[in-house]
Amino acid sequence: MNEEATLAEEAVDAAAETTGQPVEELSTPALTATLVVKRNGAETEEVFPVNSPCVIGRFDPAVGPIDIDLASLPEGVYVSRKHAKLVQEDGAWKVVDLGSSNGTFVLGDDFEKVDEKEISDGTEIALGNARFVFHLS
Repeated sequence: MNEEATLAEEAVDAAAETTGQPVEELSTPALTATLVVKRNGAETEEVFPVNSPCVIGRFDPAVGPIDIDLASLPEGVYVSRKHAKLVQEDGAWKVVDLGSSNGTFVLGDDFEKVDEKEISDGTEIALGNARFVFHLS
């Protein structure tokens, strides 16, 4: 359990002991996830909001709608129609490749091609030749 959740739980327990009445549990606000386009080594002002699950690719009438359409980006030509998916499970985010042609990569010491990988705030992701930074705020 993370520190914020533990502190919230302790506050609820203390309030219940003080008043002798049940107390409505406090909730930790959900973090907002975004993908920021990265070009020439710097983050741009192109930002895509992310919900879970979130399919990333290029729209095609044969495939149907997707959550983040990269067709308008210059790098979009290297992105498959259904390239990757971002998913939040048990509080952790991960990127999942959906059988893309040009691969999904996560930056560690170097870019590593992945089928599925846990990601966190600041993780750099490449879908084909399109680069992004994943942010939580």
